Amino acid sequence: MPMSLTNLLQTKGIIAMIREYDWVLLGATILLVAMGLVTLYGFTGENTFFIRQLIWASIGIVVCLVVGLFDTGMLKRTGILVSLYGFFIVILLALLAFGVSTKGAQSWLNIGGLGIQPTDPLKIILILILAKYFSRRHIEIAHVRHILVSAVYAGIPFILVFLQPDFGSALILFSLWLGMVVVSGISKKHLFAVIAIGVLSFAILWQFVFLPHQKERIMTFLHPLTDIQGAGYNAFQSTVAVGSGQILGKGIGYGTQSRLEFLPEYETDFIFAAFAEEWGFVGSLILIVLFGVILWRIIRLAIRGAGNFEVLYGLGLAILLASHACVHIGMNIGLLPVTGLPLPFVSYGGSHLLTEFLGIGILLAQSRYARAAHKSSLGREIVGVGDAPIM
Repeated sequence: MPMSLTNLLQTKGIIAMIREYDWVLLGATILLVAMGLVTLYGFTGENTFFIRQLIWASIGIVVCLVVGLFDTGMLKRTGILVSLYGFFIVILLALLAFGVSTKGAQSWLNIGGLGIQPTDPLKIILILILAKYFSRRHIEIAHVRHILVSAVYAGIPFILVFLQPDFGSALILFSLWLGMVVVSGISKKHLFAVIAIGVLSFAILWQFVFLPHQKERIMTFLHPLTDIQGAGYNAFQSTVAVGSGQILGKGIGYGTQSRLEFLPEYETDFIFAAFAEEWGFVGSLILIVLFGVILWRIIRLAIRGAGNFEVLYGLGLAILLASHACVHIGMNIGLLPVTGLPLPFVSYGGSHLLTEFLGIGILLAQSRYARAAHKSSLGREIVGVGDAPIM
């Protein structure tokens, strides 16, 4: 049956909208996913990691493209944001009671045999709610009370995630808050105050909250060779894998540290080390450059946003991906303690991959509707009238 004229016009309209996407950004992310898939392909004979990751990546790309077609203005509504935030806080509370414990962290929900990590989408929700809060108050951002109120929004999930205990994800939540506080226009004296509070908080956590194995990880980072067979094993094997890749790598599928399972969690927490062993310095440099391209395009789209909310959301997304990549690569090359974080778009896992593509899809949607934003709506955002602001 021939396609009707209306359907044809609608199809052409969708194609035209998709063409408006930032394909440099999408191309860089797809290349990163492909590099991760190639690395996963050589790990096991059955290629279970590769097949599952291919499925998740395909779903993620579709989600990104579809979300980019819609007007995401609804995400600026206080009621929706507060509801989403509250929902995930309840989920985090449920995790403490019913979550599946994996590697000592109770951070997974098992639904129909499918493991889901709610902390990943929560990071996007936190970016949105902080973007909403600061976009309403950019004129009076110098008041320290706004820093404290925003700290409450970030502090509640931070504490719940830390209690799982998932120190890596808690660190990312803190980085998101600190980064968005900085880009929101905080004064220098308040910035120094925030840093001082952070140092004091770390001292208190170290003294009264950190578990012995978490302290041990940090101390082993300072002296990794003192306990190679114990707490320093992961960090030592990771640096060995990275170093053994040399300039051009051992070749795809020939990474001995991962294939012989000397390198733990080579498909997730230490995939950069596994990648560097097979692809070498040149391949690792290409991977880092691709991350640089992604961050550049995200920031580029952010500063062209229709309003303060869109700008802050884009910058928050850049902070999220940059902090994930920096911490992951840092711990893989021995510069940071082992915290257990995936490398965006590369590490195996569906929860983080879908979250990352969802975040980019929202950004693409915002950039498409930026030109259509009305001056009246921008005026309401600046003076803080209309939709009830987050308190």
